[in-house]
Amino acid sequence: MNNILDTSYLFLADGFEEIEALTTVDVMRRAGMKVYTVAACGKEKTVKGANGIEVIADKNIDEIDATDAQWIIIPGGMPGSTNLAANVKVTDIINKQWIKGGNIAAICAAPAVVLGPIGVLRGNEATCYPTFKDDLIKAGGKYVDNRVVISGNLITGNGPSSALVFAFAIVAQTLGDDVASSVASGMLV
Repeated sequence: MNNILDTSYLFLADGFEEIEALTTVDVMRRAGMKVYTVAACGKEKTVKGANGIEVIADKNIDEIDATDAQWIIIPGGMPGSTNLAANVKVTDIINKQWIKGGNIAAICAAPAVVLGPIGVLRGNEATCYPTFKDDLIKAGGKYVDNRVVISGNLITGNGPSSALVFAFAIVAQTLGDDVASSVASGMLV
């Protein structure tokens, strides 16, 4: 089990948005960050994305100890976000991360569908996929129509086209703007 403060976890469930998940992991790893993909629902490590792409996760949720996670990251996609929100292990990990003041990042449907019902958005500025705006507001979030919104230790993104911006925001918040800029430059961004 990994219990190191520099380890982050990105949760996957069937129906996750592939570009949001894989872009984020790719950019974080390019920056030298330790991030694991986690099959969050079921015993198998193979998870099928919203567009039919199958991914073999690094770990299963039963194999991780997220007590000291640097980041808990939730990609969007449907029904991936709904599947994550329905999983008590996932919501428990997210809730504990939030209560202790840990870092959480969610994109697309995930801010409203996964974070909203457990109170993470309450009082925070956030964004999400536009069709979930009303759910975000009902959950007590302050909707901001931006690609990415940083509100303290919470980063939210609005959808697939913002995956790179979202990933760079995580890197910048963790390792600084210089590292994020260096990785972006190397990717010709």
